[in-house]
Amino acid sequence: MKKDIPENIVKDIAIAVALEGESVESKTWYVYLINLKNEPIENVLITSKGYGEKNGEPIKTSTLRHMFPLVENSAYALIEPIDESTFGLNNEYWLSYYIGREIFDKKFIFLPESIVESNFIKLPILNKPGVMIR
Repeated sequence: MKKDIPENIVKDIAIAVALEGESVESKTWYVYLINLKNEPIENVLITSKGYGEKNGEPIKTSTLRHMFPLVENSAYALIEPIDESTFGLNNEYWLSYYIGREIFDKKFIFLPESIVESNFIKLPILNKPGVMIR
């Protein structure tokens, strides 16, 4: 029964969009998984996609899948570069990982226009400016 399945709550894990650099022509952005836990996570699977509307037309990006065998405690993993043109869409990252034999999963969604300078913080562990969801 559904009630017998343990509800494993994802804590101390974040997805962040970091500003890596900027030039006159463009800015360079990357998406990271940040493990803020005191223990490593294993068999990490992340799917990413963008969706929304532009000029009244529905838009969907490709779904990408990323796998990391291990992300150490207090460490990060580079997921993918992200293009500024997708910041007007919902950018969804669905994370699954194991600690021991227990599986955890959570969906992180950057809403349209949430990746803006007014929302920047200094990202933990990365020490770069960006936007983070925990």
